[in-house]
Amino acid sequence: MFCGIPLIYSVRSQFNQSFVSRPQCQLELINFLHHFFTKMPHIKLQSSDGETFEVDVEIAKCSITIKTMLLDLGMDEVVPLPNVNSAILEKVIEWATYHKDDPPPTEDDQNKARRSDDISSWDVDFLKVDHGTLYKIMVAANYLDIKGLFDVTCKTFANMVKRKSEEEICKSFNIKKYFTVFH
Repeated sequence: MFCGIPLIYSVRSQFNQSFVSRPQCQLELINFLHHFFTKMPHIKLQSSDGETFEVDVEIAKCSITIKTMLLDLGMDEVVPLPNVNSAILEKVIEWATYHKDDPPPTEDDQNKARRSDDISSWDVDFLKVDHGTLYKIMVAANYLDIKGLFDVTCKTFANMVKRKSEEEICKSFNIKKYFTVFH
């Protein structure tokens, strides 16, 4: 069964005897798939460097910022995202597409936000990027108000600096020390 539509095909036995044949169900399935793939509402997002992305509205709505802009602009207008370049927007859309069916985050677990060891393996692989890209994804997630992506980028960053000395952190992120602390 496919979304309430039974999948029944014509099948012939070795004796060339026809079993169940339901062409009406096949037609219903074809019509359903056509409607599903052609009628899904899409919106257009425009990155800071002018590239336009067509995105399923349900995927875009994982961003509180985009959801609010859609209420203001309407579904037919291009949504400008002046703080996100095309390379980072593409990564954000990839993350949102993968996580589109995730349940909404709950506020009941106060310690969950503090944990940095609960990152899915897909997210770990997705965020295996250079430090600059990770930072840009984190800033974009904050600007777009995508809590799940912001949390996972922060946890990834926290894991990168966990148990490192000040010198190791400065070296890892190419930070120059401009002052010293006197004791």
